[in-house]
Amino acid sequence: MKIITDSRCTQYAQPGHPERPARIARTAEYLRRQKALPITWAEPLPVDETSLLRAHAPSLLLRLREEHVDFDMDTPTYPNIAEHARRSVGGALQAMRSAVKGERSFSLLRPPGHHATRDRAMGFCYLNSIAIAVLAARSEGVGRVAVFDFDVHHGNGTEDVLLGQAGCAFFSIHQWPAYPGTGREHRDNCFNYPVAPCTSPEKYRDVASEAISQLRAFKPDLIAVSAGFDSYVGDPLCQQRLEIEDFHWIGSRLRELGVHVFSLLEGGYSDDLPRLIVSYMLGLEGIRVSSESKLLCKTTATDDEISPVVDSQMEPFWGPSF
Repeated sequence: MKIITDSRCTQYAQPGHPERPARIARTAEYLRRQKALPITWAEPLPVDETSLLRAHAPSLLLRLREEHVDFDMDTPTYPNIAEHARRSVGGALQAMRSAVKGERSFSLLRPPGHHATRDRAMGFCYLNSIAIAVLAARSEGVGRVAVFDFDVHHGNGTEDVLLGQAGCAFFSIHQWPAYPGTGREHRDNCFNYPVAPCTSPEKYRDVASEAISQLRAFKPDLIAVSAGFDSYVGDPLCQQRLEIEDFHWIGSRLRELGVHVFSLLEGGYSDDLPRLIVSYMLGLEGIRVSSESKLLCKTTATDDEISPVVDSQMEPFWGPSF
């Protein structure tokens, strides 16, 4: 598995905000310590304006340079957020190009992207990294590209950008009702599979299987995954009940499709995020762990040790709601 990351993505934060530096820092530290999954490391690629403008209006790119007004109550205008968002896009492009060459890859960067629409930053997201990577893949000769989004929140921005785009399809399983209040039904090439709050893992797998079957029928040449881990039973922002083994199952099901896959981190705000990510990656790689202890061990580093921004004492922030 190729992991794309950059420590600079931990250099911004807002007290109490769940989209915090430790999401990346703890996961990177955990990945370096675990032994079950072979890993290579890479950095984000440079990003040009052409790539961004395939997915976004020029007005949004200009707005990202303004550092005095927040986008909304959940999406602050951090200093240098345009550069941080571009690095996330660069990670997506690195992951996509690695996948085209047959390498499974995962972009471990922040901010996430799937709520960013063509002309608006929202929901912790500033640029839609996965949509930009998909459109770049199409421009570079990939025939059919599917997005599979298992974040607990609907990827309204990805749908906004990819709706009606030739050679592209979007498949999302997400909680409804929940933020951002979209994704109740299919729209053209965008296929939505809402699940109710507190859906059992068994029912969730049934719905996800339906979405994956529809994805298979699309016959993609490349699959881009918006990997959100906030459907986990321990996540603070929604009301789903998935356990660690369910993310391994998702990775395994995607592996069974026999198509090149790359993944980007979207949501996931519990302290167990590193273990959830590794569980998903092991599924993608077809690796079973002989002992739970290899997968379920706790991280040992403190916030002070692994992140330049200390967030362990932040007040709770419950994020966007609907």
